[in-house]
Amino acid sequence: MATINTNAGAMIALQNLNKTNMQLEQVQSRINTGLAVSSAKDNGGIFAIAQSMRADVAGYRAVSNSIDLAQSTTDVALAAGEAISDLLIEMKEKALAGADTSLDAASRTALNEDFKALRDQIGTIVANAEFNGTNLISNGASDITALANADGSSTITIGAEDMSLTGSTLTISATSSFATAGAADTIASQIGTSLDNLNAALARLGTGSKALEIHNTFIGKLSDALEKGIGNLVDADLAKESARLQSLQVKQQLGIQALGIANSAPQAILGYFR
Repeated sequence: MATINTNAGAMIALQNLNKTNMQLEQVQSRINTGLAVSSAKDNGGIFAIAQSMRADVAGYRAVSNSIDLAQSTTDVALAAGEAISDLLIEMKEKALAGADTSLDAASRTALNEDFKALRDQIGTIVANAEFNGTNLISNGASDITALANADGSSTITIGAEDMSLTGSTLTISATSSFATAGAADTIASQIGTSLDNLNAALARLGTGSKALEIHNTFIGKLSDALEKGIGNLVDADLAKESARLQSLQVKQQLGIQALGIANSAPQAILGYFR
């Protein structure tokens, strides 16, 4: 039946052309963004999964930052503790020399002055062993904690180690000195105990720093794996999309021609009235 009121061919051609245009718009969006799923309307389920994984990746970035901060604080404490250990070795040498009964008073006094200068340097080191406002080796220092997982439910704790002259690790005091061979011998013995205590504290700090380093490496690998997983879910195959773009462009041109042919069909009716 020939009619000019309803052009079924043009309607079908228009529907197909609109469908092609929608597909073309989708492909262009994928090429522009590099994502096959850039919003929830593309694929609600995949988008939700990807967003959850992105939240985990962001959480792991915060974890890594927290671990970096704790590790830096611990490393500063370690460096200070090692410097104190070196000072104690020198102080023990001075005290042992002062314990020599053959020394005269002037020589022992000179050794004692060197001893006191080294002793006071310990206090200076402890006071300056600070990172970002945190000092792990001062008197009354608090433990530090670092995040260990993305939801903050797990932490890694590094214990404080009091290396001050008023703490329990060092068995000498801020006023320790010697004026006699006997006093020097006693201090030398105390320094030996201090070194044992200090080395144990340094071992604990070193173990804590190593644990932070290992966990930070693991967190980095875990974050990389998640990002790769997100890419597998949402990234577009640009080679495939490029080929599809060319196909749809040809299809669009053919659709426009088909619509033009369908729209011109009613003009054939004029031939019936000639």
